[in-house]
Amino acid sequence: MTGIEYDDFLDLEYDSSATDLVCEFTIEPAEGLSLEAAASRVASESSNGTWAALHVDEAELTDLGAVACGIDGGEITVAYPTELFEAGSMPQILSCIAGNIMGMKAVDSIRLEDCHWPESIVEGFPGPQFGPSVAHEKLDADDRPVLATVPKPKVGLSTDAHVQVGEDAWLGGVDLLKDDENLTDQDFNPFEDRLADSLAARDRAQEQTGERKDYLVNVTAETEEMLERVDLVAEHGGGFVMVDVITCGWSAVQTVRERAETHDLAIHAHRAMHAAFDRLDHHGVSMRVLAQIARLCGVDHLHTGTAGLGKLENEDTPGINEWLTSDLYGLNPVLPVASGGLHPGVVDQLLDALGTDIIVQAGGGIHGHPDGTHAGAKALRQSVDASLEGVSLEAYADDHEELATALEKWGAETPR
Repeated sequence: MTGIEYDDFLDLEYDSSATDLVCEFTIEPAEGLSLEAAASRVASESSNGTWAALHVDEAELTDLGAVACGIDGGEITVAYPTELFEAGSMPQILSCIAGNIMGMKAVDSIRLEDCHWPESIVEGFPGPQFGPSVAHEKLDADDRPVLATVPKPKVGLSTDAHVQVGEDAWLGGVDLLKDDENLTDQDFNPFEDRLADSLAARDRAQEQTGERKDYLVNVTAETEEMLERVDLVAEHGGGFVMVDVITCGWSAVQTVRERAETHDLAIHAHRAMHAAFDRLDHHGVSMRVLAQIARLCGVDHLHTGTAGLGKLENEDTPGINEWLTSDLYGLNPVLPVASGGLHPGVVDQLLDALGTDIIVQAGGGIHGHPDGTHAGAKALRQSVDASLEGVSLEAYADDHEELATALEKWGAETPR
């Protein structure tokens, strides 16, 4: 017989192996507990321990204990044996590394900050089907950022009005029309009507501009319904689907990824609800980890923030984007999306901060243009062209009236 106690889960001399999933946490121990005591409890509860000492027949036990192997201030490192995890099951992995430990009395707060994924786990996931290659495989963006827009107001528009906004934006130079997170299949704008009519408008815009365009239609729903919607997108000739990946859950994302591949559809991931996990800097799950999960599960685009230039709270957007596009045992990269409060006046700063291998999405920053959506889309495209040519926005605006009007309205200020 062998005993299993909290002390068995702490070994500050342990060197993690290449097959361990290594997780970094920030913790605040409960009153009366040392960092060592709290760290051992995190490792115990997230693997094979419990609050009471156990006596187990060694012959009947596979040792799947995690090891708290590093403490640095309030940050701890926990190494998990890869055998603890079911291959290709993101829900099971998260039930371990971000499950019961989030509610333990042993810590006043705990935040999962980062994960270092071993090849033995990564190989169980498909990763993105396309990633950044959509810029040239499905669109004509080539070396410039892909441009996208969401009709505003994001809910309430009739199908006809939604389609007209999309067509105006496409004709103005935008590549992608996108539904927002809370537009799915409501009576004022039914899913299949919006899908069919928007793609018909896309075809007209392609014919007129000579550029490939497409539509990120929101298929988010109950999982079986999502699969039916994915099939409908393919039937109507669409090239992309959009999924609210946090609210629908990672199991559903994995299922949609499999179905999307049968139709050669790219997945655009909206991160609505992410801040419920990552907004607090001392508790929850970081956006960095959520982005890692999204890449493993196979999304092609993911909203990651605006490096402080938009209207939403952000973490380390450049660092997250770097991870999403880094080498990961051959897994395709993800194309990051900058969105939320962007307008032509901040595009030069955005591209300086994040580079050009991104999707730039503007909603109000297009449709709020004084001369309307078509002019707003032209202004956004002009701001990108200026930035890529190394010309200041102000100078470029001298002979581009749409950009001049946008700069007069918004300047280079960020919204609140």
